[in-house]
Order: sequence, then C-alpha cells, then structure tokens
Amino acid sequence: MNGAMQTVFVVDDSQEVRTALSRMLGAEGYQVRSFESAERFLEKDDGDTPGCLLLDICMPGMSGLDMQRALSGSSRARPIVFLTGYGDVPKSVDAMRVGAVDFLTKPIDRTRLFAALDQALRLDDRERSERAIRGAIEKRLEELTCRERQVMEHVICGRLNKQIAADIGVGVKTVKVHRARMLSKMNVRSVAELVQLAQKVGIAGAVPILARQPQRGSWPKDPSRANASI
Repeated sequence: MNGAMQTVFVVDDSQEVRTALSRMLGAEGYQVRSFESAERFLEKDDGDTPGCLLLDICMPGMSGLDMQRALSGSSRARPIVFLTGYGDVPKSVDAMRVGAVDFLTKPIDRTRLFAALDQALRLDDRERSERAIRGAIEKRLEELTCRERQVMEHVICGRLNKQIAADIGVGVKTVKVHRARMLSKMNVRSVAELVQLAQKVGIAGAVPILARQPQRGSWPKDPSRANASI
C-alpha cells in the first residue's frame, strides 16, 4: 500500500529516531509528520488528516499508553502502531487490549514495520468511511419529525401499519403518510434498507429481517409483498 494519501504521525522523544523514521518512511512514499511528545501531538493535531500513529511507549510526561487511552473512543482516535526499545509483555498486552495494531521493538524490522503501517492505514481508511456513512445517516435522522421517528422505530421492529396505528393512537392512513415521508427522508425504498441504515447507527430494535421470528399472520406469505403496505 502506498501511503502518499495518508500520513504516518511519528511520536517519539528521540530526535535521532524521529529523523531516521521520517527518512525511511519518506523513501517508501509515506507522508510523515513527527512530534517530540504526546502532548505536542495532542496540541497540534485535530484528527482531520487521514493516517495512523507510530507511537513510542516510554516518553517523558505522557507515555504512549497514556496517549492511547486519551484518544480511545474520541473523534481524534487513530490506529496505533507502537514502537519501543523497552518493550515487555505486560505493556504489549495492555496496548493490544486497547486496540493497537501492532507492538514493535527497536531495532526496527522494516518488513514488519511497513506491514503494520499498511494495516493501520487501511484500518483508518475503513473507519473514516464508516464514520462518514454514519454521519450521513444521522443527518437524515435529524430531518425526521418526532412522529416520523416514532413510526420508523416501529417499522424497523417489523410492525405493520395497523399495529403502529394502534400503538401510537392514530389512524392507519396517518401512519401511511408518516411512513412514506420517513422513507423518503431516509432515502430508502424498503424496510430492509431502512433496517440496514438503523443498524449502522445502533438504533435499538433494528434487527435483520431474516432473523426475525414473526408471529402467525404478521407477514404476508409472499415475501415479494412484504412491503406492499408502504
């Protein structure tokens, strides 16, 4: 994988190591930015630039593991490859448990380093793509009215229009109107597509349609007519 479109962020307190890694990675086509401390990286980086971290474990002030924990779960989180001259089993286990891609020791094994960085960059690309998809879905959800959102939550649980109408206390025709508007705003044409979107943003009740166990009479016998009431 060529890292020309992504950046490897090197964080190491040794100027010599930073210079050597920057030259090595640059010669292989990677974009490189280096930082002398975790604090400096956190001060300068906003998380927008695609890439991964090549992070030293033992540094003055905030350690590599401290930085990993600080970034974990945040919008600035990136895949991490640890590199250290003081590696040991407990630190390696801790790093991998929190989600590190690999834990490498100095002197550097170039083949393993490049393989780990390529894996981390692919992971970053996939995670950014997934975040973009979730963001687009969440934007559509924000456009729904309270009633449309309520109808949607019933629909993704497999409820029929007449069941939804009874549950929320409105007429079937009203449910059909809200349902049609909701599907239009969500830019889907079927319940199956709607369920897939809901799953991506973790909406409760959004389970795969084929995994459901419908009650007798709750679904048409002909699967092709499952969405006939939309």
